[in-house]
Amino acid sequence: MTTPDAQPGDQPSQGKTAPFGARDVPKDDKGRLVRGVFDRVAGRYDLMNDAMSLGVHRVWKDMAATRANPQPGELLIDVAGGTGDLARLWVGKAAAVARRRGGRPAKAIVCDINAAMLAAGRARGEDGLAWVVGDAERLPLPDRTANAVTIGFGIRNVTDRARALDEMRRVLRPGGRFVCLEFSKPTTAALAAAYDAWSRAIPSLGDAIARDRESYVYLVESIRRFPDQETFRREVAAAGFAQTSVTNYSGGIVALHMGWRI
Repeated sequence: MTTPDAQPGDQPSQGKTAPFGARDVPKDDKGRLVRGVFDRVAGRYDLMNDAMSLGVHRVWKDMAATRANPQPGELLIDVAGGTGDLARLWVGKAAAVARRRGGRPAKAIVCDINAAMLAAGRARGEDGLAWVVGDAERLPLPDRTANAVTIGFGIRNVTDRARALDEMRRVLRPGGRFVCLEFSKPTTAALAAAYDAWSRAIPSLGDAIARDRESYVYLVESIRRFPDQETFRREVAAAGFAQTSVTNYSGGIVALHMGWRI
């Protein structure tokens, strides 16, 4: 999507406000407002993801899970994990490795601030998964717990990205990997124009499918205000992650950010 010039609320930890869609709100209010968005859409969240992306979100998540390199016996923390798509892929891919060369099952903790989203995910089944209500900026998990941390389409919803990145590094073991999948900036003008046109239809789609136009207005605007690939990569590096990298998917509509805790 095309992006306006950076605004004060676009950067982490600046001022007393935070971006919430197209507007800035007091930082203390953003978490409550985001929870309200996902409370309203939880029951149809997965259906809307398929509709908005024409099913391609499943491909993006599968590629992200593959890059996370799940291994038997490892533990994933899936932050802002919602209904558990990335966590399920992690457990399944590790199981495939175990069938080839043995090893204990991998496990995943799905952590999300929104209990309604976790309930929707739990209803789909939970082999190898644990579900924890928790804020990305204050993860209710011990230091050096996980082999990998993922966050898929959730980092733009946190109030303070720097604090959330610090927390995700904290819960990683040395040698652990950070994997973040997020909407980003198309790499060509033609694709940006087409993507922008499609984005303008998303609120109407949300109204028709999820019966909630305003939540999808927020979604579109939150994507517009999220930093470009290089800006966010620098934020990841500033949080202390090593060997940071960015891989564009679908011409930059989505970007995969990775880093390592050394």
